[in-house]
Amino acid sequence: MTAQPTHAPALPARSALKMEAAMAVGSFAIGTGEFSIMGLMPDIAHNLNLSEPQVGHAISAYALGVMVGAPLLAILGARLKRKHMLLWLMLLYALGNLATASAPTFASLIACRFIAGLPHGAYFGIAAVVASSMVPAGKRAGAVARVMSGLTLAMLLGNPIATFLGQLAGWQSAFVLVGGIALVTIGLVSQWVPSPADEPRSDPRKELQAFSQPQVWMALLIGAIGFAGMFCVFSYLAPTMLEVTRVTPQWIPFGLAAFGVGGILGNIAGGKLFDRLGFRAVGVLLVWAMVVLLLFPLVAGSLWGVLVGIGLVGTMVSLAAPLQIRLMDIAANAPSLAAASNHAAFNLANALGPWLGGMAITAGLGWTSTGFIGAATALVGLGLFIFARRMPGGE
Repeated sequence: MTAQPTHAPALPARSALKMEAAMAVGSFAIGTGEFSIMGLMPDIAHNLNLSEPQVGHAISAYALGVMVGAPLLAILGARLKRKHMLLWLMLLYALGNLATASAPTFASLIACRFIAGLPHGAYFGIAAVVASSMVPAGKRAGAVARVMSGLTLAMLLGNPIATFLGQLAGWQSAFVLVGGIALVTIGLVSQWVPSPADEPRSDPRKELQAFSQPQVWMALLIGAIGFAGMFCVFSYLAPTMLEVTRVTPQWIPFGLAAFGVGGILGNIAGGKLFDRLGFRAVGVLLVWAMVVLLLFPLVAGSLWGVLVGIGLVGTMVSLAAPLQIRLMDIAANAPSLAAASNHAAFNLANALGPWLGGMAITAGLGWTSTGFIGAATALVGLGLFIFARRMPGGE
């Protein structure tokens, strides 16, 4: 059996919901900031005289920022109160996105996206620890899923709204919007997230020692590779809709909204499935991922087909909560670093997916080749899951 993280006394239901809602607004800001660039890819490419695969490098730069910032900031902030750390991280996120809005060149865009990515993983990681430590043990996955619901709501509403705004008033306006939401989050977290006087402080050395466990690295690898297919397809959704489905740019927000609907359903299903099946849920979800990724190229030629197809791809978000709780269980002595590292792994997937997809597109394999490449990464993730299950501690 894996160790369970230490719990604070459970909050009253109303207070817990307020706390989760405050942190979910932050995840809404992060989700909108991370994914809106995908819907605005043609606009940014035209404005800065770039190709779509070059804009894909800006997506990868953000992801690399998450990969660097998640473990680094989690360790540096280990001795701070978690509430204070959430506030500082959201301030950095606001500044990074406001800087993105003023980026005049490709190089500055890359740099600003990298900076904006730094607080992403640490915020989600610490928010997950706060949420899961203040509810009954059997409801931890649901609490984490509710905090992450802001991310899926961003897919449903934030990204389409940001894309529409960017098309109407310039792509920079989308990142000004994100910066504003991040500043609102600071006020909500300050008001609604508790800061217990007896909150245990993390020891950076103990946090790092927890990463000597092979199962921790297997969980991270499963997320980094198995999740890449979703980003491979979603990163190039806008040009796929323009070049393959052959719709006008006004339909792109609807594609983003369809992805968001899938994300919301997947987020709910992932939390419930883990509470029922434990780690086995990850294998089930990876098989599902392969199916929907293989389906996407077959249906992308029609409007309704691409909307349904990208919605099904969005359900792959269901992997997030199960892998989050899995890591927090395995590395019980390093909950903040483990939870933050999960988002670093997912953003390695966010870097890997657009990179693989961009190579395939540049090689002339077509926009829909992203679905087949994504299915291959999900298959590799499934192989890693099977290997992890056969290792000690893989129950």
